[in-house]
Amino acid sequence: MMATLDDIAKMAGVSATTVSRVINNYGSLSEKTKAKVFAAMRELNYQPNSLARSLKGKKTQLIGVILPGVGNPFFGQMVQEIEDQLFKKGYRIILCNAGDDSEKERDYLRMLMANRVDGIISGSHNLGIEEYQKVGLPIISFDRYLSNNIPIVSSDNFQGGRLAAQTLMMSGSKMMEIITGANRPNSPTSNRLKGFKEILGKNDVEFNTSEIDFSSSPIIKSLKIKEILSNKKVDGIFCTDDLTALLVMQQAKDLGISIPEDLKLIGYDGTNFIQNYHPELTTIMQPIADIVTMMIDLLLKRIDDPDCKLESNYTLPVKLITGATTI
Repeated sequence: MMATLDDIAKMAGVSATTVSRVINNYGSLSEKTKAKVFAAMRELNYQPNSLARSLKGKKTQLIGVILPGVGNPFFGQMVQEIEDQLFKKGYRIILCNAGDDSEKERDYLRMLMANRVDGIISGSHNLGIEEYQKVGLPIISFDRYLSNNIPIVSSDNFQGGRLAAQTLMMSGSKMMEIITGANRPNSPTSNRLKGFKEILGKNDVEFNTSEIDFSSSPIIKSLKIKEILSNKKVDGIFCTDDLTALLVMQQAKDLGISIPEDLKLIGYDGTNFIQNYHPELTTIMQPIADIVTMMIDLLLKRIDDPDCKLESNYTLPVKLITGATTI
């Protein structure tokens, strides 16, 4: 049986009203009384009802996190960082893996609203969901345009593209290819292509663009990469995510293409997984911990003051990590 307020009160030797005041941090109470109530709560494993607290105008201390999924090391590391930082601030998370399913994401939004979460961090890949304009909750977006009033936190995608182009040029590449996900309007990640294009355009270097949807399976991606390597004269490739770059490495090996002698390669993300298990890959590192810190700071400001003024975009610097694939 779950413990009740009366059970806590009886064990602590106080009234149920006093127990409620301790839980809700209401009124003036002695430290001795608070200690007795908290001790009784621990002894009886009592958990305050978050929904009931929210109905009384209290915070639930719950944050919804909507991401494409955690199979990708980038989002796995981001979720861990979000959970760690929020936990230290007294919050818990509800994780929603929206994938590439817009209706699934809508269902999750409705579920988070029903659970009266205090706010939402969203980095979904499903754009054009009008419900974000109607949620009525503090929301911070990672790297995606969701609505005019939802701030976006991202790494400097434009500079990341510039760094990739400059590095490939310095490594001697002359026939380049950029492999991207779907480049959609208002999506900050499209700036990786724009930055790459700017540098090569200034230096009169031609390049090709290949789009491979982020949600495609590794098998489908590998087949498309094999086609690129087999049918095009290319000596430098920039992939706008590291996992695609790893598939390029595998297909190049299968085709007898030597990296970096025949083909220079750069990825994007620079997660702990890549740095620990594939340090040979040159990559553009996103500052995941700093991105998460910024998103949480902005979200908590909005939770405390829904009318506080925030910027539309917050951009954090990226860093080039040089590995053997461009040396």
